[in-house]
Amino acid sequence: MYRVRPKKKLGQHFLTDMTIAQRIADTVDVCPDLPILEVGPGMGALSQYLLPKGREMKVVEIDEESISYLNAAMPQLRNKIVEGDFLQMDLNTLFAGRPFVLTGNYPYNISSQIFFKLLDYKDLIPCCTGMIQKEVAERLTSGPGSKAYGILSVFLQAWYHTEYLFTVPETVFNPPPKVKSAVVRFIRNDVTDIGCNEKLFRRLVKIVFNQRRKMMRGSIKPLLIQLDKEKGVVRDHTALLADAELTKRPEQLNFHDFVALTNRVEEEFV
Repeated sequence: MYRVRPKKKLGQHFLTDMTIAQRIADTVDVCPDLPILEVGPGMGALSQYLLPKGREMKVVEIDEESISYLNAAMPQLRNKIVEGDFLQMDLNTLFAGRPFVLTGNYPYNISSQIFFKLLDYKDLIPCCTGMIQKEVAERLTSGPGSKAYGILSVFLQAWYHTEYLFTVPETVFNPPPKVKSAVVRFIRNDVTDIGCNEKLFRRLVKIVFNQRRKMMRGSIKPLLIQLDKEKGVVRDHTALLADAELTKRPEQLNFHDFVALTNRVEEEFV
């Protein structure tokens, strides 16, 4: 049986250590009974351990060569392969609107985009596991005060309990990546409403972390100017900008702090 040629443009790094593949596959057991969606199966390293779990399962693959290989090498995956770009898919259609577990050895070049999509479908995906770059894994699971803490940390931790499970060395891939990898797991929390305007919350968090070396006072001011223009008003924001909380840098604020700040900004325009 021929092997699939890893493609750099697709961020493919095929896992060659089957012990690690088994460990990653077993991370879905925390959410039993739910269907499984695997992104980027490649040559089926994870798929071979997910299939015996006896759950409804589909895999999403964009690489035609990988699809041909899987059809030939793993006939039990036939009729379970969804060809296409995961980032462009309507995930409601995959299991007829039913919740599912998302997992995979995620393509390195789109891993952050995958988690933004996860957030868009948070009510459909109560459990997400998989392998990504170690640096990204640290970013997603870090708390306030860490240099790795950032935009996705805040967004994900608003809706999920995030876990860094274990580190994976470069040597167990073909081709070996230039960085270490890590396996993570996210379990949906009980939050149904974060307690503020979510659209404004996202704008605020992105703006302040894009200027993370500045005190919040300096980085939030452009947002207030933008909101003034959008609402066709000119307001005096002196009182808000004098708030002691805005002398901090964004990595010092937790999720609840950002919610409170979002509400404070929205009150400026009521």
